[in-house]
Amino acid sequence: MSKTVRIGGACAFLGDSATAAPQLIAAGVDYLMLDYLAEVTMSALALAKRANPKAGYARDFTEWVWKENLPALIAQGVKIVTNAGGVNPHAARARMEEIAAAQGFKVRVAIVEGDDIADRAAAFAEAGVTEMFDGRPFPAPERIASMNAYLGAGPIARALAAGADAVITGRVVDSALALGPLMHEFGWGPGDQDLLAAGTLVGHVLECGAQATGGLFTDWREVPDWAHIGYPIAECTADGTFIVTKPPGSGGLVTPATVAEQMLYEVGDPQAYIVPDVVCDFSTVKMRQDGPDRVHVSGTRGRPATTTYKVCATYEDGHRLTTLTPVLGMEAAAKAQRQAEALLTRTAEMLRDRNMSPFRATRVDIVGAGASYGDDPAASRAREVLCKIAVEHEEEAPLKVFLREYASPITSMSVGTTMWHGLEPKLAPIVRLFSCLVPKADVPATVDVDGQRIRVDFAQAGVFDPAAISRPTAAEAPAPEATMVDVPLVTLAWGRSGDKGDAFNVGIIARQADYLPWIRAALTQARVASHFAHEFAAGAAPRVERFEVPGTNALNFLLQGALGGGGVASMRVDMLAKGKAQQLLEIPVSVPRHLAPDVPAHLRAGA
Repeated sequence: MSKTVRIGGACAFLGDSATAAPQLIAAGVDYLMLDYLAEVTMSALALAKRANPKAGYARDFTEWVWKENLPALIAQGVKIVTNAGGVNPHAARARMEEIAAAQGFKVRVAIVEGDDIADRAAAFAEAGVTEMFDGRPFPAPERIASMNAYLGAGPIARALAAGADAVITGRVVDSALALGPLMHEFGWGPGDQDLLAAGTLVGHVLECGAQATGGLFTDWREVPDWAHIGYPIAECTADGTFIVTKPPGSGGLVTPATVAEQMLYEVGDPQAYIVPDVVCDFSTVKMRQDGPDRVHVSGTRGRPATTTYKVCATYEDGHRLTTLTPVLGMEAAAKAQRQAEALLTRTAEMLRDRNMSPFRATRVDIVGAGASYGDDPAASRAREVLCKIAVEHEEEAPLKVFLREYASPITSMSVGTTMWHGLEPKLAPIVRLFSCLVPKADVPATVDVDGQRIRVDFAQAGVFDPAAISRPTAAEAPAPEATMVDVPLVTLAWGRSGDKGDAFNVGIIARQADYLPWIRAALTQARVASHFAHEFAAGAAPRVERFEVPGTNALNFLLQGALGGGGVASMRVDMLAKGKAQQLLEIPVSVPRHLAPDVPAHLRAGA
C-alpha cells in the first residue's frame, strides 16, 4: 500500500480553541500543524518582547497545547510543526524544554530562524523601498515594531530530517507548516512543482482550522454540533492527492463545498497563488465526496517559484479610541447617528479650545442598522443598535478628551441611550502594515537543532513567468429564456470572503454546474463594484478583478483598496471582510424558471 501521511490542522489563530489538539491526537495523526501568526499578532508579540526579553512567542501553544498534551504526543509519536515562535523562538523552545523536563521527558525541538530582519529597517528606508501595493514610502525605522520575511517549507523539512520532534518557526508562510512535513516524508524537491503546489493546498486548507470542516460555512444550518466541531485532517499521498476529513464522532461537516470555500479563502489570483516554494494554480483543482465527511482533492498545478520573499513590517502610526454605546427604542439608528455627530462636534470644539490639533480621522457606524451594507432601508426599522464611534490622533491626550465625554449622552441626548458598566473603552496604538519584496538570496534561513546551526539556502528550479499562465476561456453569457425568475444568489452558490491587506476577496462556488453561466452573467465586475461601492474610499475608483476557477465551478473576486487600510489599521465594522460573501450572496440573480431552486422561507422577501 502507498504511504499516507496524516496532518491535523490544530490552530487557526492566537486564541483558537484548546479542544483541537487533543481530538486530533486521539484521532491518530502523524503531524500537528498550528498557525498562530497574523501581521497584528507579530506586532503584539514584538511589543511584548520589548517589555520582556523572555516573551514574544505564543504562550497559548506552550501552556495549552504542549503542556497539556505532551504525554499523548510522545506516546503516539506525533510531531509538532508551528509558527508559535513568533519573534522569539528561542524563548519558546526554552519554555517547551522546561515543561518537558518537569514531566520527565526529553524532546528535540528545532528552531527555524532568519525571517526576522528588523535590524535592516534603516537600510530599507535609506534605499527608498516603497510599499508593494500602494507605493507608500518606508516608515521611519524607529517606528517599526516587527519586520519579517515569509520563509518557506524547506527549512522545516530540513529540521525534520535532522530528527526534530517539534519544529518551531518565526514567520513562515502559513501553508509551509504542512508542506514542510510532506517534503520531508515524500522527498519532494524544488522541481516537483505540481506536488509542491498540492502540498501548499493541503496547508492552505488546514491553516484555518475548522473553517474547512463547517466553520463559517454558507449553509450553517446544515453543520451539526458546533460545540464539538471537528478540526481538519489531511490524509496525504506521494502523488499530491489528499483526503480532507475530521475526527470520528466530532461535530462539523466535510463536503466539497466546505473545502472549496476554504480553498478560495483569502486568495487573490487563483492561478498565481504565490508562496515561497512554488506558485500554485488552484483553477484546476477537483473535489469529490469520498464517503461521509471525506473529500478527495486532486488536480493542483504548480509553476516555478519567484526569486523574492514577501516582507511584512508592522509599525505604530498614532492612536485610536473606539467606543460602543447601546441606543434602544423607536428610530434607534437615527437617534444614535445624531448623538454621534453631536459628540464629535462637542469634542472637536473642546480640542480647539485646548489648542490641540483636530482628530486625524473619525468614523461612525450604527451597528445593527446595516452599518457594513452602506445605505440600508432596514436602518429605519432598527429598535436597538450600537453606536460605534472611532477617533484617531497622533497623540493620546486628545483621545482622552473624547473618552471623558463619550458617556455623557446617557442623560443629555438620545432617549434610550444606555451603557455597559465595567466595559470602558481603552486607547490603543494603531498598527499599520507595510509590505515589500526582498531577494531570497539576501535572507538565508537557519535551522537550530541540538545546538547545531544548519544554514538552509533556497533551492530554485526555474523562475515564475506570469506570461506562462493560460487563462480559462469564460463561456459567453447565455441568452435569456422565455420565462426567467429572480432568486437570491445564495440559493445558487456558496461563498467565502477574507481580507488581503487593504483588499478583500469573495469566492463564489456554484452549487450546480448549470448555475455557473447565469451567476457569471449576473456578477460582472461592474455589478460587484456597484454592490460594494460604499466600501471604497471617497473618490476612489473601485478596482474589481474577476477570476475563473473552473475545476470547482467557481468565480473569485478581488476588490482592491476596499477595507479602509485593512486589518487593525481599519476603522470598519468588518475589518477582516468576514461578512462580504454573505452580502454578495443576497443579491438577486435571474435564471430560467426550470433551473430555479426553491427559496427557503427565511430568504423570501418580507420574511
